Amino acid sequence: MKTKIFISLPVADLPRSVAFYRALGYAQNPDFSGDTVACFTICDEIQVMITTHDNFLKLSPRPICDTTKFNQVLLCLCLDSRQQVDEIVARAVAAGGTTFEEAEDHGFMYSHSFIDPDGHGWGLACMKTPPPK
Repeated sequence: MKTKIFISLPVADLPRSVAFYRALGYAQNPDFSGDTVACFTICDEIQVMITTHDNFLKLSPRPICDTTKFNQVLLCLCLDSRQQVDEIVARAVAAGGTTFEEAEDHGFMYSHSFIDPDGHGWGLACMKTPPPK
């Protein structure tokens, strides 16, 4: 069964967050964007919906987490290469994000991460293909 995911993230400043995700190289989907929400296509199966706090509270049964004190969510994207991992982290930092750890090479996996301007944690990984059996 093919499945798609729409990740909804509350943001304090929608124009700032739109600029951030554009700087990462993701395309905005105008069909799902408006005054209070913007949709970015990560890949065919993953869409990120960034939305104002007021709009998010219409969707959520709980209050928005203070991401300066608590983790709201950690997301991990598997990419094709170490170069892609490093490029997206560099774009994130240049666009106002931060890193919370150094890049790590575990042998079977290379990983790095960033936190977007609203405190959402993003991990990026490149998995090596397992050897044939």
